[in-house]
Amino acid sequence: MTALPLPQPAVAARPAQQADVSAMVRIMEPFIATGDLLPRTAEDLRRDIDRYVVATDGGAVVGMGALKPYSPYLAEVIAVAVLPSHQGGGVGKLVVQQLVERAHRFGIHEVFALTRRPFFFHRLGFRPADKSLFPQKVWLDCASCPRQDACDEIAVHVPDVASWRLPA
Repeated sequence: MTALPLPQPAVAARPAQQADVSAMVRIMEPFIATGDLLPRTAEDLRRDIDRYVVATDGGAVVGMGALKPYSPYLAEVIAVAVLPSHQGGGVGKLVVQQLVERAHRFGIHEVFALTRRPFFFHRLGFRPADKSLFPQKVWLDCASCPRQDACDEIAVHVPDVASWRLPA
């Protein structure tokens, strides 16, 4: 008699917890090394843990991202990263979906991201945008960014979170 394969646990998203920080740091490391993410320390993650969501597979953290508010109406999607073993399987999509839905629950009207991978966000319904639409980002973060004089990130946004729907 042949044993039937056990069903694989579904990837799920949940708010990040302090116990997730070590795994989150490991997930971010290769993206920081390539310049796709700005450096964040374990201390940074612990301090801002309430901004983060994680994706889990069988209880293991396999993806992450955060929502950084700039005003009661504007927030940035930051630190989206997925383990290489889980890339291409919808984990990043799940994380971004959770973040946009969280923004909507918080009454945030618009979300944006600065990214070196704009096509990922375009597939999720984000639209191209000009960085000048987000002066709060420029004033607060870009002035101290190590890449400020040679920024290669593209701005994308969801201008109306309430009407955003994940494309099929």
